[in-house]
Amino acid sequence: MTVVIALAASEEHATKLANRLDVELITPEVRRFPDGEIYVRIPRPLDGEHVILCGSLYPAPADRFLEMAFLAATARDLGANKVGLVAPYLAFLRQDVAFRPGEGVTAKYFARMVSASVDWLVTVDPHLHRIDALDQNAGGVYTIPTTVAHAATAIAAWVRAEITKPVLVGPDAESEQWVAAVAAACGAPFEILLKTRRGDRDVSVSASQREWNGHTPVLIDDIVSTGKTLLEATRSLRAAGSAPPVCVAIHAVFADAVETDLVAAGASGIVTCNTITHASNRICVADSIAEAAKLYL
Repeated sequence: MTVVIALAASEEHATKLANRLDVELITPEVRRFPDGEIYVRIPRPLDGEHVILCGSLYPAPADRFLEMAFLAATARDLGANKVGLVAPYLAFLRQDVAFRPGEGVTAKYFARMVSASVDWLVTVDPHLHRIDALDQNAGGVYTIPTTVAHAATAIAAWVRAEITKPVLVGPDAESEQWVAAVAAACGAPFEILLKTRRGDRDVSVSASQREWNGHTPVLIDDIVSTGKTLLEATRSLRAAGSAPPVCVAIHAVFADAVETDLVAAGASGIVTCNTITHASNRICVADSIAEAAKLYL
């Protein structure tokens, strides 16, 4: 038997997954002791069951990881035969190389800790840059089986339904993998801009030379955190004479006041997938997540 256990603040994700897999949903008790330590309790035995822990590792990714690891260990103590993790947003992929002497490569260390806690992993479009894949058999850093669920089909459906004459735009070379997939799924043209990054909040994006001919640009990126990349891309497109672009992001981290800044720069707004719960969520990727999870059942 398979059960889904909801991680803290991810009850909606877990409910959607349990419904699509037609399995029981368990909501554990997770709270803090007065000194800040984490208390977890799963309310029933799990003898021989396949447990799926479900929840995004954001916000507070360090706390979310500890909650997940403690629940995974508790599930094993209660008799679980196998424990998997469905993390719509997977944290700790940003620092994937030592840029300066003495820096820790936290993407690698985090992968070791997750791999020691669960038997398999499903996530949505992880932010892979200098790491080619998640699974070490494909050049990645996770020693457990991993499957990537993609948001492209859901984004393409939204674009087809909401945007007349779209042209998809990637703000940098990293975004091409997502932009090209969405373009293919919705039959729209696309182009990739050139980004220069000088720091976490200091980027510039090249101007587009496209003749717009009534097309609406749809800027697509995987993560919107400070929003500086989308902001500079919006300014570049508007300077080139485009209509106000629609910004689409897979993961709504939103470290700064992104939406207000984007509209001030000339965007018509921002829409995100529901990998991280946010007011901008308009695109549901639950079907893709469930199909990926079925590979382990």
